[in-house]
Amino acid sequence: MSVSVDFIFDFGSPNAYFAYHAMGEIEERTGVKFNIIPCLLGGIFKATGNKAPIFTYSNVKGKLNYDRIEIDRFVKRHGLSNYKFNKHFPVNTVLLMRGAVAAQMDGQFDTYLAAGLRAMWEDSKKMDDPEVFAQVFTAAGLDGAQLLARTQDQEVKDKLFANTEAAVARGTFGIPTFFVGDEIFFGKERLGQVEEEILAQQQG
Repeated sequence: MSVSVDFIFDFGSPNAYFAYHAMGEIEERTGVKFNIIPCLLGGIFKATGNKAPIFTYSNVKGKLNYDRIEIDRFVKRHGLSNYKFNKHFPVNTVLLMRGAVAAQMDGQFDTYLAAGLRAMWEDSKKMDDPEVFAQVFTAAGLDGAQLLARTQDQEVKDKLFANTEAAVARGTFGIPTFFVGDEIFFGKERLGQVEEEILAQQQG
């Protein structure tokens, strides 16, 4: 049975970086390629009343310390030694996400995605700075200036808005969110469940 997996994605979530690097193992084992859908995390938060964990749990004793422990475990398990929390966090990702939509439209998404994630969560770049944005993607072999210009295209803006609106309508409240068919899973910690659901649907 054919199985579809959608990954609701925004560069602004470090957990999206983790999930991206871990999902390849699942793709290899199951033969199912994840469909990455660029959305605006800020728009999702606004529509659902959600907030980033760093703000939601700032007054909960032990919670943020535990989150850091969990991140360290995930990094070690998946060999993500290049990960570095972005010193400019929180970064406004409107530019990055519009660029992601444009890159998808232009057939450059894989290169764009890898370069953007590396810039955000390994090189600690300020990716809401247009000059830095253009430099990063030019260095990755893309036309950074053209991508920057494309972020102002109405078609690109409309597509990102529509993606975000559709994700919320499906039940998304944060990132990373995954849909295996119609089944929703939230968080990098659910990737094991995502794989189990893929296998279950494949078996029909």
